[in-house]
Amino acid sequence: MKNQYFGDVNDYRKYGLLRLLSDSGQFRVGICWMLTEDDGRTDGKFISYLNMPQLWRQYDPSLFDLLHKCVILDRGRNVTLVESAQTLPSAEFFNEILADQLSFRAEYFKRVREKFAACDLIFYDPDNGIERKSIAKGRRNSAKYIYWDEVVETFQTGHSVLVYQHFPREERSVYIQRLVQEYQTRLNASKVYWFRTPQVVYFLSLQEKHADFIASRVGLVNKQWGKQIWAG
Repeated sequence: MKNQYFGDVNDYRKYGLLRLLSDSGQFRVGICWMLTEDDGRTDGKFISYLNMPQLWRQYDPSLFDLLHKCVILDRGRNVTLVESAQTLPSAEFFNEILADQLSFRAEYFKRVREKFAACDLIFYDPDNGIERKSIAKGRRNSAKYIYWDEVVETFQTGHSVLVYQHFPREERSVYIQRLVQEYQTRLNASKVYWFRTPQVVYFLSLQEKHADFIASRVGLVNKQWGKQIWAG
């Protein structure tokens, strides 16, 4: 995640998903933004939807109004704006910048686990998603990824885990099913859900103790967000 993306259309969907999964804070969520430095690129500019309330506000009116105020009226682009607004009740946040260096990364994730010890679900929001074999942990640009051992370690501490994922250049349905199987195999999760949007997908690996609660929320995602987020 980069602050330059704050409030874009992907953020709107992301926060909407987290709000539904948490059930207004009944299910406690820890949000690790995995922040990296802004780079000046224009791929955080997808905010035109905020000027079309007749099309977009219906999905989550209070969330839409908040993002409209932050981005359009106040011209703010920073994750701390959603943290301070109580849009995600009972959520905990970890907003330190993540660097590439291996030693820094190890301490970073240690602090994440300590801060979110009491949470039910931990959400990782890397720039790109799960690791690529071509970029080893600790190498340049590795901060843009979450690595399998980090996901597994989080899951083994008793948390359910949600991970943001860009689509690679692969048929999307095939990719989703392949990743679901890999999450199930690596984590031995009782259930892995996916939440697909027009641009990205989220993978939710569940602890058995959370399965019934989340099953009751998945249908609401499809009902409330229609073609913007659909779950499987």
